[in-house]
Amino acid sequence: MRVLSRSGRVVTWSPSVTLVPTRQCFNACSYCSFRVPLGADAWLGDRQAEAQLQARPGALEVLLLSGEVAPAAANRRDWFERLRALSRLALARGRLPHTNAGPLQRAEMAALARLNPSMGLMLEGLGPAYGRDHRHAPSKALLARLEQLEQAGRLGIPFTTGLLLQRGETLAQRREALELLALLQRQWGHIQEVILQPWQPGPGALQHRRAPAQGGLQDLLETIAEARAILPPEVHLQLPPNLVPLEHLGEALEAGIDDLGGIDVHDVINPTWPQPTPAALAARLQQQGWLLQPRLCVHEGWIAGLPAALRARVARLQQALAAAWDRPDQRSLEAC
Repeated sequence: MRVLSRSGRVVTWSPSVTLVPTRQCFNACSYCSFRVPLGADAWLGDRQAEAQLQARPGALEVLLLSGEVAPAAANRRDWFERLRALSRLALARGRLPHTNAGPLQRAEMAALARLNPSMGLMLEGLGPAYGRDHRHAPSKALLARLEQLEQAGRLGIPFTTGLLLQRGETLAQRREALELLALLQRQWGHIQEVILQPWQPGPGALQHRRAPAQGGLQDLLETIAEARAILPPEVHLQLPPNLVPLEHLGEALEAGIDDLGGIDVHDVINPTWPQPTPAALAARLQQQGWLLQPRLCVHEGWIAGLPAALRARVARLQQALAAAWDRPDQRSLEAC
């Protein structure tokens, strides 16, 4: 549902910094440029994390984006304690952690929910390409992802999920995946946003980028419009602004996108595709009648259901963010 203001229609984004506990992952998705093999990456320590947070003082969302550790692995407990430690560090520095680390056991998810006002896991989608892409990725099985989304609903955790597009799936398969998400939302009410993420080639392919692949822009716009029609109106629709040509971003907003997600200085999943600065985004969108407005990692409609301690933190930061952006200028945009 469109939000109107005196300055025009509103599209939101989250000033964000990404901490990567580890790139090691027991999955081996065929398209992934983020993963490194098991044993090939040291874990992120508190001192390194502190330095990254200090470098991004305006980023109130701390995205904990981790490679996955197998459920029965000997180091699973140590890895999970690292996620908790980084979540506590973010809170201690006046930030809000948002963890996306693959499927979690119920006790793990419940423990992180006391520290994270929101969490996430991509559904990714349906279609024959997923069998090929995820042949060596056990946790990407559809049932495993759906069970995780339902578990988050049972625990009442504000949740972000989404679809990876243009890996060979049909529009009908995208529609089926969106209907599954709509069903979960109607049952549990916890899905705060759905990301529609066009796949883009990894390093070395930047010169080939012109428009969304496999069907082009119209294909993406059709999916956005279908998602807006299928999903309940309270669910926000997100499109990463670095994965679509900026000259077409306005068309995506008209089709139903109302959020641009967490924006860091770079995209650790898609490092080949530079992030536009908030200042550049604000200027371009203003020309088209849109107001770029910051938000926290948890959307406003889900704040009231948070545990009391987290809710108080979020309320304070929400007030501070609103005050800082009451008269947004170039300096405040660049600080984020």
